[in-house]
Amino acid sequence: MDLDSLIPTSGSWLQGTGPDADIVVSSRIRLARNLARFPFVSRADDELRQEIENLLREQIMGLPDAPPFHYLDVAELEPIDRQFLVERQLISREHADSQGARGVAISDEEHVSLMINEEDHLRIQVLQSGLSLDGCWDLIQQIDDQLDASLTFAFNERLGYLTACPTNVGTGIRVSVMLHLPALVLTKEINKAFNALQKINLAVRGLYGEGSQAMGDFYQISNQITLGKSEQQLIDGLKDVIPNIIKYERKVRDELVRKNRGELHDQISRAYGILQTAQTISSEETMQRLSSVRMGINLELIDDLGIPAVNELLIHTQPAHLQKLFNGELEVRERNEARARFLRRRLAERRGEQN
Repeated sequence: MDLDSLIPTSGSWLQGTGPDADIVVSSRIRLARNLARFPFVSRADDELRQEIENLLREQIMGLPDAPPFHYLDVAELEPIDRQFLVERQLISREHADSQGARGVAISDEEHVSLMINEEDHLRIQVLQSGLSLDGCWDLIQQIDDQLDASLTFAFNERLGYLTACPTNVGTGIRVSVMLHLPALVLTKEINKAFNALQKINLAVRGLYGEGSQAMGDFYQISNQITLGKSEQQLIDGLKDVIPNIIKYERKVRDELVRKNRGELHDQISRAYGILQTAQTISSEETMQRLSSVRMGINLELIDDLGIPAVNELLIHTQPAHLQKLFNGELEVRERNEARARFLRRRLAERRGEQN
């Protein structure tokens, strides 16, 4: 797979389609699996890690009823290419920063990735646009069942699937939804919502999951436990909660428009103007301005730009993407200038497409 071919494109999970896509950017399900006859990755030497990678790579690339996959040897990639895959949500930070034999299989539409030798021997991930947890589960279950038919995973009758981290023992499932919640942040209602989530054992993380900070009012909500409940129960638990957050965000947005439409419109227009004209802009400011513009589109305060364009810019303005777009390593100042140039050009193109 040629990573450069991904630069001008974006994954299907960024299309801005699917249920409640105005607030739910994407849905994701991950499964953690380990091979029964091998030690966990942290206890495996280089030779064993290589054996694990070879075995899993052969099985994954030979799956008969799965999407076509491209395989990348993560250990052989340059640091900027590994960061590019992190920004693309195709591998985790841990996978990028780890050592030894490891790889990732990626589907054409970038909605499925299988990480080999991350924290566990295998991490299967499915991403879809909007609130689409059932669709994610159907596809990931199909892939898991096919692999289970030819591999023996570490499993205990009492505990379930055995994983490197105790919090994943049981189903090995992590169910998450990425939400865009600018109105709750703007009105400082966000902490109230997060406190309620924590009381029911749901975790709140940033754009890139565990260990990442929230940027641009984007948050990942996911289950914290996997033991003692079935996969469907954990999925249903999130499906019960997320609509309440969506409803809360929409209610606050409506109140903001009703009570102070002029001020809100001005704030969103200023954000849009800065993105179109800035000569230098940081990643953090870009995320925040794009967050305002995204809300403005959904509130029909901006009519010459679409949600897919904003979703794409959220990813393409990240540091590794920029450096690949501009064909070389850039210092922070150079990245900020390059980001501004890219935004000016891309927004002008997108407005033309919309019109």
